[in-house]
Amino acid sequence: MIGAGTAGMTAGIYAARANKKTLILEGKNYGGQIINTPDIENFPALNHISGIEYATNLYNQVKELGVTYKREEVQNITEDRVVTTNKNQYQAKAVIIATGTQNRKLGLEGEDNLVGRGISYCATCDGRFYKGKNVAVIGGGNTAIEDAIYLSDLADKVYLIHRREGFRADQKAIEILKSKDNVEFILNNKPYKLIADNKLTGLEIINNENEITKVDVSGIFIAIGQIPNTEIFKDFIELNESGYIKSKDGVHTNIDKIYVAGDVREKELRQLITAASDGAIAANTAITEIQ
Repeated sequence: MIGAGTAGMTAGIYAARANKKTLILEGKNYGGQIINTPDIENFPALNHISGIEYATNLYNQVKELGVTYKREEVQNITEDRVVTTNKNQYQAKAVIIATGTQNRKLGLEGEDNLVGRGISYCATCDGRFYKGKNVAVIGGGNTAIEDAIYLSDLADKVYLIHRREGFRADQKAIEILKSKDNVEFILNNKPYKLIADNKLTGLEIINNENEITKVDVSGIFIAIGQIPNTEIFKDFIELNESGYIKSKDGVHTNIDKIYVAGDVREKELRQLITAASDGAIAANTAITEIQ
């Protein structure tokens, strides 16, 4: 398994329970992006559990089953399933790609240099540094709404900046956010320029009439979507126009014995429960086809 998020670790559980020699490779922390979620409310029977707690439980379950877990970054994979990492090389009978996604950036000048100095992609990780300060959240989906709710209990003022009029988020969460006295909605605007002097001091935004406004904030939390982690596969694995891996029936790629699971694949709904389902199906399919 390449990737130790919900899909990859679930696949590891099913493979180990089938008594298969199982290896999970992950270049970063286990758990995937769910570790940034303060409160999981939409996974059956796991109501109100933090993302870190969930990921730790899943990791411990994987280890208890005897799965080999290595923190190694996969650098290359061939069509005959030779996997090369920054430390080793492995020959596999089957490979399950579960590399997930990464945060989409604003693309503004100075953005990378300001990460950790006013720019963040994780409210639960960095929100405490902005207690009593003014912050902006960029985005209009569930993550942006959840981040704004979380930050409203820490920051003095939260600006939710969205390029459209409406939101692509859970209506209940939107209503909760609207009830917060220290949250201001700035719609039909998008980030235009970062203002900084060694660290972030403000943000210029531009509306649909090309009018520019300055917002004084100490922190910006970016939640504008995800990009699939498929760069190392693009030369031989079929991807869609957005870079997600195409799968003929949910788990098969265009290469024999190389499967895909989780958020990195082309699909309609990307949630914990669908990632777990993908991992189970991919592992079961691989087990059956390598018999």
